[in-house]
Formats: sequence, C-alpha cells, structure tokens
Amino acid sequence: MQYELTREYLDEIRDLIAENNTAFIEDVIQLHPADIAEILDELDNDEAKFIYAHLNHDLQGDVLMELEDDVRQRFVESFNLDQLASQLENLDSDDAVDILGEMPIDKQLEVISKMDSSNASELVDLLNYDEDTAGGLMQTEFIRAKLEWPINRCVIELRRQAEEVDKVHTIYVVDNDDNLVGTLSLRALLVASPKSLVKDVYKDKNMVYVYTNEEAEEVARIMDKYDLVSIPVLNLQKKLVGRITIDDIVDVIREEADKDFQMASGISENVEYNASIWRMSRARLPWLMIGLMGGVLGSQVIGNFETQIGKIPSLAFFIPLVAAMGGNVGVQSSAIVVQSIANGTNQFSSIFARVKREAGLGLLNGLICGTFIFLITWLLQDIKLGISVSIALFIVIVFAAIFGTLIPLALHRYKVDPAVATGPFITTLNDVVGLFIYFAVGMLVFGL
Repeated sequence: MQYELTREYLDEIRDLIAENNTAFIEDVIQLHPADIAEILDELDNDEAKFIYAHLNHDLQGDVLMELEDDVRQRFVESFNLDQLASQLENLDSDDAVDILGEMPIDKQLEVISKMDSSNASELVDLLNYDEDTAGGLMQTEFIRAKLEWPINRCVIELRRQAEEVDKVHTIYVVDNDDNLVGTLSLRALLVASPKSLVKDVYKDKNMVYVYTNEEAEEVARIMDKYDLVSIPVLNLQKKLVGRITIDDIVDVIREEADKDFQMASGISENVEYNASIWRMSRARLPWLMIGLMGGVLGSQVIGNFETQIGKIPSLAFFIPLVAAMGGNVGVQSSAIVVQSIANGTNQFSSIFARVKREAGLGLLNGLICGTFIFLITWLLQDIKLGISVSIALFIVIVFAAIFGTLIPLALHRYKVDPAVATGPFITTLNDVVGLFIYFAVGMLVFGL
C-alpha cells in the first residue's frame, strides 16, 4: 500500500518531537526512505535532525539522497567534519561525490582528510570528472569477475564484493588488466559446473558501454535506446572503472526536461520554486524584456497602418487572432523539432526535408483555418474583410510553421540549446511579422 503523508500526521510528529518523545520513530523507520524524506522535507531543520539522528547508518544514507536539494544542503551544513565524513562513507560513491562537489574546495579537503584512505581516494578520483559526464555520474561500486576464475571461486569472490554493492544489476567480466570483455548472467552462473571457468560461460556479444568523458545526455540516450538498468563505464584506456545505474539517469532526464521546459517558458536559469525573488527575477527578466521589445515593435507596426485602420476600423478586430495564431503555430512547430532533437529521432533527415514537412502541414492547417475564418467573417462582417483575414491567416500560419522549424534547427547546428527557440522568442517574432503580413494583405484587398 502506498504511504500518504497528511497534515494531521505531521502535526502529531511535531508535538511528539516537542515532548522529546521517540515512540513514533519505530513506525517511521518502517517506511520507505523516500517517504521518510518526504516527512523531513516538511519539518524544520531541528525537527528533521531529531528523526534523522534516530535512523541507522544505512537508512540515513538512503534518506539523505531522497531529500529535496535545499533540505539536504541544510543537513550537510549542520554536520561537523567527522559526522560529514561518516555520512559520505556510508553513501554510494556517486552520491557521496555529488554532495562533496557542492562544497567549497577547502571544506572538501578537510572532509576528505577525515575519511578512510581507500574511500577518500575513490572520491578524489571522481571529483576530477565533470558532473555532466559519465565519469561524474558513475559509481565505483560494482561486481566484476575475472576470465580465468573457476565458477566456485567466482561465487566466493562475488559474495565478498556484494557486501559493498547495494544493487547487483550486472556481473562484468574483465581480463587481468581490468579491460571489460563481457558480462556474466546469474542464470549462467547458477547452471555452470563449479569447475568450469568464467571464460567458458560469459557473454561477449553486443556489449554496450560508455567512456568517462561521454556527456550525460548521451548516456541517457544510450540507456533509453537499449533499455538498460545499468551501463559500464570505461576510462580512455578502455579499463572498467565504474557503472551508471538507471536511478541516476532518471535524474538526468528529469533535470534536462525541467531545464527545457523552463527555457521554453522564458526562464533562462534552472530555478526551484522556493528560490529567492532576486534569482527568479534574474531568470525571467531577459525573456520578459524580449517580449517587451516585441510588443514595442508590434505597436510600431500597428502605428504605421494607423491611417488605414482609421478608414477600416474592422481590421483592428482581428489583430489578436492573427498574432495569437502565428505564435501558437510557431511554438507547435519548434516544440516538435526540439523534441525530435532531444530524442535523437530523424537525426539523418535534412533541414530541407524537415522544413518541407512542416510547410506542408502549415499549408493544410492554414487552408482549414483560413476557410473557417473566412466563413465566419463573411457572415458577421463583409466579404472583403473575410478575404483579407483568411488570406493573411493562411500566410501567417505557413510562415510560422517554417520559421518555427528553421530556428531550432539552426540553433542546434551552431551548438546552441534549441529549447530557447520555443516560447517567448518564437511567439514574439511571429507576432511582429504576423501583424505586418495581416495589414499588408488588408491594404491590398481594400486597395488602400
């Protein structure tokens, strides 16, 4: 049964903590670490630390990594050096280095000096990798078997290694130089003769792996393509140095999706909902200024046709419609292109082929929308206005479809995140150009 946190339960916990009553702790530790973290996220720092202190070390590590980033940061900052070193040693290496990497360099050195030398050495090595690469994502805890091991020795060795690994997804087979040569399935291990060798039963076909300098997004794409729950990581000497598990890749995918969504919404930085007002303003203001300048340009376009609008006031009725349709079509086209780029689909299609496809779609949608608005305008206003609005709308939709496709493709070619093309950028440009097209067509139809 799924656990659900309620306001009443939180209030009860707060009252018990205020009374220094630990009776409820026994119920808390039976919960999943993610559920415990959800409780701690809602409490203040002292209340959360009261519960956290009563958890065993293994559970503390699991809960720590499930906390919201800001809550975890408060926790980490409240630990003394010995406590922090102990907590990091209790985590998987990839999680420990994530926390360590957020600290100032002087504090990193102090914490590392308090740790066991073998654990410290692993973390120091991982700190050398960029956090957005496979090396920055990987953990150094994994199960490996040597080619020349007999199966009975292999089982003994794997039992010993498993004490340091929480989840065993794959058994990696290496040679005497630690070069990855294949994988060993649990089934093959169970049915093999105790005296047979690993090299007689391992699998060396269709191996999928990444190098330490591979970008995190590329690792996510590979794991998604091959439906992997873990992937081995090799250094540039092709030696097995770590593995990346699906939970870390889910975090990468979610962060990338959040970033793209925020950029498409006109937020230039990755900000949390509880970020400071100044930081949120700094993230939003650039795109608001672009929208503001677009509005100024749009008003200038309308101002240039002020005389003609005065002669045919009904032209002003459809300004919002034309601007909105151009922006909507542009955002739709750019969103589809950005999605295909992010997913790696249609990567071999030429720009011409993509633009041709979107232009064709724009022609069809423009024809349908143009015909619909012509009939409505003809019935409610007059036929000339219907002709001008329908023709202008048709042109605007086709233009917006082409423009919304070209911009993200061009940005991608020049190594700029195409997500910036969606939202305010495309909408603003299409508004300005759409208004110009609308009035130009209107002047031609009415002969002004």
